[in-house]
Amino acid sequence: MMLYPAMSLLNKYVENRYLLVNVVARRARQIAEQADEEGYPLCEKPVTTAINEVAAGKITAEHIDTHIAK
Repeated sequence: MMLYPAMSLLNKYVENRYLLVNVVARRARQIAEQADEEGYPLCEKPVTTAINEVAAGKITAEHIDTHIAK
């Protein structure tokens, strides 16, 4: 099964694939909660919408290194 959009396109906006999964999951939850609160049906799955937003450059993420050497 091919992923569309391709990982190479998604990696332009979120470098780390694990961070990408986290960003997409969080955004998908936001989309689902917003639709539930406002009471409107979704045309597509929240994960699909979130992935398309990343591919369009609407969502980006920045990795913050929490391990600081003293």
